[in-house]
Amino acid sequence: MSVLALHDVAVQLRPEDNVAVVAKPLSAETIIQANGDKITLSSRIGMGHKLALKAIKKGEAVYKYGQIIGFASKDIAPGDWVHVHNVVAEAFERDYAFCRDCPPPPAAVSGRTFLGYDRGPDRPEPYRYGTRNYIAVISTVNCSAQTSKYITQRFNATELLKKYPNVDGVVAITHKAGCAMQFDGSDHNQLDRTLAGFAKHANVAAYILIGLGCETGQAMHLVEGQGLVQLKINHGSQQRTGPIVLSIQECGGIGKTVEAGVKAVAELLPRFSDIRRTELSAKHLILGTNCGGSDGNSGVTANPALGVASDMLVAQGGTSILGETPEIYGAEHLLTRRAISREVGEKLIERIKWWEWYTGIFGAEINNNPSPGNKEGGLTTIYEKSLGAIAKAGSTAMVDVVQYAQPVLAKGFVVMDTPGYDPVSMTGIVAGGANVCVFTTGRGSVFGCKPSPSIKVATNSPLYHHMIDDMDIDAGVILNGTPVEVVGKQIFEEILAVASGKHTKSEINGVGEEEFAPWSIGPTL
Repeated sequence: MSVLALHDVAVQLRPEDNVAVVAKPLSAETIIQANGDKITLSSRIGMGHKLALKAIKKGEAVYKYGQIIGFASKDIAPGDWVHVHNVVAEAFERDYAFCRDCPPPPAAVSGRTFLGYDRGPDRPEPYRYGTRNYIAVISTVNCSAQTSKYITQRFNATELLKKYPNVDGVVAITHKAGCAMQFDGSDHNQLDRTLAGFAKHANVAAYILIGLGCETGQAMHLVEGQGLVQLKINHGSQQRTGPIVLSIQECGGIGKTVEAGVKAVAELLPRFSDIRRTELSAKHLILGTNCGGSDGNSGVTANPALGVASDMLVAQGGTSILGETPEIYGAEHLLTRRAISREVGEKLIERIKWWEWYTGIFGAEINNNPSPGNKEGGLTTIYEKSLGAIAKAGSTAMVDVVQYAQPVLAKGFVVMDTPGYDPVSMTGIVAGGANVCVFTTGRGSVFGCKPSPSIKVATNSPLYHHMIDDMDIDAGVILNGTPVEVVGKQIFEEILAVASGKHTKSEINGVGEEEFAPWSIGPTL
């Protein structure tokens, strides 16, 4: 049997790693030349899964990315398949070394632009500069969700919108919450913050609020607590007014509310259809990053490439947001070392400790985070998943850590505390101001999130070609020798193109309304 070179069939990410990531399926008895030794595979190993390069005794650490991803639960021989059957995620000490490796600001690069919408000085950061032009119908409570959809359907299912080609659509922002929660409690205020983030969003030209009337999440609590205003345009002048609020109970039922809502939106459309895209600096882009349906190649191809694009945007003066705190767990020490100050680093650790407490009160384990699909794709522990996930954040300094759906004001790389569940995570990131998103996937997530466009990056070429109608970029070419930097630049150029109006695959497929999913952290009463 011929001997294959390691670099032809797998990727050893760091010289100190005792495992390599398989780039294509390998059969049992395959012989590989690795680091001067010949290794014979003891079993079949699938793409994205790990191959032992040397003997790892029971209890010894397994290294990938030059970091601990778990510990051997039994002796592992060179050539063995390394996965959940022989690796466990034991607790281990992490040296946070706050600010020790904080990099200097990247060399400033200017001149890159996109064609977007400048909402004017009445819109505070981060909600001034948009990449889309939507009218939103926002439900304060699940009880008004269907009514909100009826209103939007009257526009999106007719020829009416064709009269307003500069409006991207009328989108319903609906959810399953809004009541049965502590009035003015943490869930109530977090929901208000999230809804307000979408109402104020730079990609939303105007909005109306639809409530039932008796819910805990009263519209006026939202309006007054979050300082909501409506920007109206009359004969070229701008006027700030209170938002349009409709209550099903006050209007006299669903039918009358729909008619009132349709009338309100019809009056808004012509006022915002004349807005034109204008050339804007790339520093006004706020990038939301996420990974879902991950596999063993996520941290090898798509996520590092997205990290390159994130660094390029930060160098332009823009912002990149990393979420999914449970998927930072086990790798947080690498981010605290990049913190711009100890205070910022401590904010991340406080969130990590909170998640340990939060999962503990329910008897859950953070290490249970890798889903069955993640594990089938080659991810073994949360530590491994996290080390690959944070690659999306590139290499610049961590300048801030913010709460869920909190407006992101800092320029540079920012962490937002969100769950790992994709729709909930991205909802918070978009509410925080992300006006364009990049979503990496190894198993095939089809996520979209109106009003912000979502660019899909496949971690491997078979997935990209199999789901060509849903994937925007193939990062799997990295496994065939294309440099990570080349794909990173491709992602950055796609960000600019999409920000300028190019439709993503999710937009072409009409995906993005049902994925709005605010995070509920407390009891349902």
